[in-house]
Amino acid sequence: MKRVSERCRVSDAAAPARPRGKRPPHGEPVVDRALALLAAFDATRRRLSLRELSRISGIPTSTTLRLAGRLLEWGALERDEAGYYTIGLRLLEIASLAPRGHGLRQTALPFMSDLGAVTRQHVQLAVREGLQATLVERLSAHSAVQVHYRVGGKMPLHATGMGLALLAFAPVDVQEEILSRPLHSEPDKRLIPAAAMRRTLAELRRERVAIFRRTELETLVAVAAPIFDESDEAVAAIGVLLPEREAQPRRLSYAVRTAAQGISRALGAPSAAMV
Repeated sequence: MKRVSERCRVSDAAAPARPRGKRPPHGEPVVDRALALLAAFDATRRRLSLRELSRISGIPTSTTLRLAGRLLEWGALERDEAGYYTIGLRLLEIASLAPRGHGLRQTALPFMSDLGAVTRQHVQLAVREGLQATLVERLSAHSAVQVHYRVGGKMPLHATGMGLALLAFAPVDVQEEILSRPLHSEPDKRLIPAAAMRRTLAELRRERVAIFRRTELETLVAVAAPIFDESDEAVAAIGVLLPEREAQPRRLSYAVRTAAQGISRALGAPSAAMV
């Protein structure tokens, strides 16, 4: 009888706990909810109250208070005297360890500074994340024109200079997934035929530089080039953004491509060593 009881206890301990309430049957709900709280913040929501955190994340207020307290203790969140939450510096510390962020940025900064001294506008550095590009650094002069994308923000691959430089050298399955979707220019939302995009990407692979124009209040010109690593894979793109009235595309193309080659060489890219 004793052996039977022991077997029952072992069996009960090994059996997975049944999900309670509305918790998902798989994964770690506590982690998911903590991440949902952090995801409630964005460029337009940098400071949130407890009630706002609960509403945006969809998590009950009592649970939000408990999880926010743990995130405060760890340093992922901070709270001001008025009781509003903001993103904590501990996340910046952790993010600085990302090899495609801080390490790449440190290698690229001297080359970006040189481009900034020449253009006196915006010099940008981006990496591909899935089907989008993420801006990881930007150097901007005081007189630089206003731009839409912030550091840490996402950019479309097909409708930005940086995105095109990354898309042209992305894996084939990524390119095909992008090309299988309706592609529209920005901001006019004009449909871009897939065949035209394929020609653009093929030309970019030959020239290793993208020239992209975007018209809003005035026409802006983006010139970008891919950066390669020791595996000769495109891991990032560097580019400049400035008004068309100040742009000299041929001169800028040479300067941007040279900067990209210098960064690639510093990252150990075999093709850059042969340039």
